[in-house]
Amino acid sequence: MELKGQSAIISGGGSGLGKATAVHLASKGCRVGIIDINETLAKDVAGQISGSWASCDISNAESTEEAFEKIQHEIGPIRIMIACAGVATGAKLISKDGSPNNLEKFKRVIEINLIGTINCMRLAAASMSSLDTVHEGERGIMIGTASAAAFEGQIGQCGYSASKGGIASMTLTLARELAREGIRVNAIAPGLMDTPMTSGLPEPVLESLIAKTLYPKRLGQSEEYAQLVEHICVNRFINGSVIRFDGALRLEPK
Repeated sequence: MELKGQSAIISGGGSGLGKATAVHLASKGCRVGIIDINETLAKDVAGQISGSWASCDISNAESTEEAFEKIQHEIGPIRIMIACAGVATGAKLISKDGSPNNLEKFKRVIEINLIGTINCMRLAAASMSSLDTVHEGERGIMIGTASAAAFEGQIGQCGYSASKGGIASMTLTLARELAREGIRVNAIAPGLMDTPMTSGLPEPVLESLIAKTLYPKRLGQSEEYAQLVEHICVNRFINGSVIRFDGALRLEPK
């Protein structure tokens, strides 16, 4: 899909991967709408790129519907939807004393990461399906954000791995479902990225994880993620794919 002149919504666009993607797509001529639970961050990024913004909890249907309606009223019907919003809360099934851990610790991460992505994609797909087709019958493109943890989840990542594994496993299903509408669906599965999620890790832990990255031995950059988003958008033959983006990292149990 040609990016110039298209409208895009990015969930989690106030920081990290989402912010970098918003800035990058805007530089390519897209009209970009930012969705983020943090209103200040959403407004700030939208201001930087002359875009639109809305603050909402993507796990809430009504709130997200209102956000999509507001943004599309301001930037027009979307053909691009990038789902970057997520949390990385960790918890083991049982506590050190052997008691079951609080279910809310697992429930919330799945609600935000997985249900939130499905929520945004259902709204985006409905909007895209009503548009006229462009080249080769395409109407739109949606990209989810999975994780290396979807395939090699570490100890304490049960909820997170489940949420990201869900995004990975639904990608082909949705690509098949939406093919007749001319909507492509893909996902990116990042490894260790230089984002707010990793900034809180202790230095020894971070160094140990980087050492397991085959090449290059460093954190991935948000701008590199954004570049991959661009390529997936413009390359129409990429569909139903989960692309690992991790420097050949393979996570160990802990």
